[in-house]
Amino acid sequence: MSDIRVEKSKMSSVEFAQYALRNHVAPPSAGSVKARLRLASRRLNWSANRTRDAWYADPRISLSADEIREIEDKTGLRYGREELRTNQDLIDTATALLEGADPDFHRPFLAAMRAFMGALAGPGTEG
Repeated sequence: MSDIRVEKSKMSSVEFAQYALRNHVAPPSAGSVKARLRLASRRLNWSANRTRDAWYADPRISLSADEIREIEDKTGLRYGREELRTNQDLIDTATALLEGADPDFHRPFLAAMRAFMGALAGPGTEG
């Protein structure tokens, strides 16, 4: 299957599961909602209740990492990995800046950051 990313911002894992189940695991072409729920349950090897809770995005459920990975494997969708990659890119860029070839930049930059954080953490003036 192709690697498709779900591009919905702030999508919870339950909303991701609902989207994946309804559109990829058991799409509308599979028949009635009842038939689609049975198909999704069979394809994911989940209980009928678990499948129904994910299908209707019950806010009381919490999906495990294994369940999310199983949905990803069955559908080709990816959840949350793009954000991880973006954060890692930012960390790598910051590390490259701090470990740069200019040693005169390093110490003043850290001193400025400490001063900035100290100003934020210091007591406020009341009056």
